[in-house]
Amino acid sequence: MIFLGLLLVLLAAGAIAWVATEDSTAYNLFGYMFEPNHVEMFAAGAVTAAVLIAGLALMVAGSRHAARRRRQMRSAKAEASHRVARLEDEKRELERRLEREQAAERQQAEEHRRTAARERAERERAAEQERAGRERAAERTTAPHAVPRQATGDRLVARGSEDTRR
Repeated sequence: MIFLGLLLVLLAAGAIAWVATEDSTAYNLFGYMFEPNHVEMFAAGAVTAAVLIAGLALMVAGSRHAARRRRQMRSAKAEASHRVARLEDEKRELERRLEREQAAERQQAEEHRRTAARERAERERAAEQERAGRERAAERTTAPHAVPRQATGDRLVARGSEDTRR
């Protein structure tokens, strides 16, 4: 619209310049000679003024339209920038939340690993105690009349010999 308005303004300005530079009242246009009277000259001036005003109006309307479009684009860019900033904030919050959850999962896994290690150690200790108990029981069953270790030795023998001397 701005281009069309500029074209009309240039056309009207050319007509005004043409009439202003002509010395006589006879005008040569595309090989035709015109010699307008006062009414025809007034009508030609009115048409030229209308074309000039129409050109200016088209230029103003085009400028307003372009300015409105630029404002809308700025506002859309600002809104998009705001949306991007909001999404980036949300992304950072989600990353923090994910990091906290991962840290909690790592801590829980570590606690589970420690608990499992403790339980495994307890099972091994219990198995060792059970094995030692079975070995003791096996010793008892293989030598049922065996004298306990504490009962054997020089002390009882010596005592026994002392008892026999008296």
